[in-house]
Amino acid sequence: MLMKKRTERKNAFCGDIHSRKARMHVHISKELRAKAGVKMRSLLVNKGDTVKVMRGDSRGKSAKVARVSMAKGKVYLEGVSQRNRRGVESLLPFEPSNLVLTDMKDTPSRKGILKGA
Repeated sequence: MLMKKRTERKNAFCGDIHSRKARMHVHISKELRAKAGVKMRSLLVNKGDTVKVMRGDSRGKSAKVARVSMAKGKVYLEGVSQRNRRGVESLLPFEPSNLVLTDMKDTPSRKGILKGA
């Protein structure tokens, strides 16, 4: 059973950090799924992973993950930035749902996931 929209939004913005972490999953590309030999559809994004932007002005760009903010629910990518009026560059935030994982960094927690890679 689905929750009300109001409750969903409340959980997304005011929920505990561990419940927000569940919303930080990124879809895995078909090629990576075949290469790794996994059937799971999404995976928690980590710093160092390579992702492709699927929505927005930066659509089609591939970049490494520079930072993941669990508190804000955003992912920041290297090389995808904007310049403010003073000329200082800042990384653009992306929703994890707008990204696709194309290459993943090997971590101890992912060892069990990576069978064929």
